[in-house]
This record gives sequence, structure tokens and C-alpha cells, in this order.
Amino acid sequence: MSGSRLTLPNVITVARIAVCPLIFVLALAPGAGERLWAFVLFLVAGVSDVWDGWLARKYGWITDLGKLLDPIADKLLLAATFIPFYLISHRGPEWHLPWWGPFPLWVILVVFGREFLITVFRSYAVARGVVIPAGASGKRKAVYQSLFIGGVLFWYPLVMFVDARGWSATAAWQVWAAFHGMWIGVTLAAAVLLTVYSMLDYLWRYRSVVGVRG
Repeated sequence: MSGSRLTLPNVITVARIAVCPLIFVLALAPGAGERLWAFVLFLVAGVSDVWDGWLARKYGWITDLGKLLDPIADKLLLAATFIPFYLISHRGPEWHLPWWGPFPLWVILVVFGREFLITVFRSYAVARGVVIPAGASGKRKAVYQSLFIGGVLFWYPLVMFVDARGWSATAAWQVWAAFHGMWIGVTLAAAVLLTVYSMLDYLWRYRSVVGVRG
């Protein structure tokens, strides 16, 4: 079904958009409790993203409005987390990201530059009668971005909780911190690589849109 009516998947997507500012504010809050809520809300948003897509496909509730809103929700969720990560990680060494230190500005530019370029490219393709659907490389990129975001949103309140109780020197925390730090470091590296790869993949696969022949 196509159209602009507000189906259940669209309502879920609108709710995901509405929660993005709250995640942004909670992620920047000074307390561990507020930051933990940012993590919980992000998990809810992630589950809702999978759920609304499943509902739309299962019941034929795929609408033009949904096709417009879903990528907007994804990009807002990126902004609602990446910007706080950048601001927090530059407050001092105690807030640095594992493996990465202060969240690099170039990573943000690469991620959002890719989103902007592909959005413009898709709009140009639509104007020429070509619809570019989400590809496998783009979906893998989104998965690793979500794994990284979830890891960092949980890392900050967890570190605050451990420090407040004086557990930072315990063997259990050292083991967990090493694992959690590796999770953050690896998922961000994978997300960046897949961001670049997916951009090149889209541009190459649909190069005929701009008149380039392989």
C-alpha cells in the first residue's frame, strides 16, 4: 500500500523522531541516571525501528510518508548521539572514548557527509525516475553505527557508577573495561569503513543515473 496516511509503522517512526531530542539532552546530562536513560531510550528506538519495518512489510503498510520519515528518524538519531559524544569526549581525558580518545571531528564529517551526499544522490535519481532502495552495505553500516552508539551510551554512565563506588581498580572492572573498550573501538572503526564503502557502493551501482557507463 502506498500513500501518505498515518499507519501504525508511521506512528512508531514519528515517536522515534520525537524521542531524539530527549536522548540528546539525557546523553549530555551530568548524572549517571540520566545518561543511563539515554541508553534505554536508544534501545527502545532501535527496537522500534526493526518493529515498524517488520509491520510495514508484513501487513503491506508501506507508504510514501513512511519512506520519507524513516531516513529522517535515522539521521536525527545519529545527530542526537554523535554530537553529545563529541562534546563529552572533549571535556577531558576521563571522558575520552576507548581506543579513540576525543571523538574525532573527521569521523562526524565522514558519517554526515556520506548521509548528505547519498540523500542528494537519491533525490537526483528520483527526479530521473530511478528509486534507489537501501542496500546491504548501507544496512551493515547502520548496524555497526548502532552497536557503537549503544556501547558509548552505556559506557559513560557505567564508568560514572564504577568510579563513584571505588571499583575502578578491581580485576572484574578491568576485564569488563577491556572488553567494552574493544567493543567501542572496533564497532566505530567498522562503522567508518562501512560508511565509506557503502557510499562508494551506491555511487558505483547507480552510476548510470549520472550518465557514467561501466
